[in-house]
Amino acid sequence: MLPDPGVCPSLAKDRAPRCALESFCRRIPVSAHLAGVGLLIAFLSTLGCFVRAPGQPPRNVPGTQNAFSKYSLSMSMNMAEGDTLISVDYEIFGKVQGVFFRKYTQAEGKKLGLVGWVQNTDQGTVQGQLQGPISKVRHMQEWLETRGSPKSHIDRANFRNEKVIVKLDYSDFQIVK
Repeated sequence: MLPDPGVCPSLAKDRAPRCALESFCRRIPVSAHLAGVGLLIAFLSTLGCFVRAPGQPPRNVPGTQNAFSKYSLSMSMNMAEGDTLISVDYEIFGKVQGVFFRKYTQAEGKKLGLVGWVQNTDQGTVQGQLQGPISKVRHMQEWLETRGSPKSHIDRANFRNEKVIVKLDYSDFQIVK
């Protein structure tokens, strides 16, 4: 007899329970077990508790970091950095003046919920500052490097002075004249 697909297979109906709790678990769908695990992972990630993969060396041990542990560390940081606020200055080079670049930058920044400013420079570039959650700032940096306004042509983008901030310095995304 095949176990009920909605119930944990290790608790199939044709096997006697080993304890009272196991009997109770038979009636809980697998999806409920998985939802509980997801909640636990989310809770632990907000506390900064991350589980090492089997065979991975502990962090902060000199000489033990390899490509896999670097990847795992960056994955752990990505899970925790969602609410981290950062500020970064930028300058965009190319055909970025006279093509509504500032207007599109302001619109994209507002769409992402970022704050900051954008302005033309006397050197023919566009510069500014972005502030907001790290994932949104990263999205905006990619937009500034690759998309811009429809008629712009971006040669390169420089980002500097990136830092973690406790609170936003601006309340909106402004075009500075």
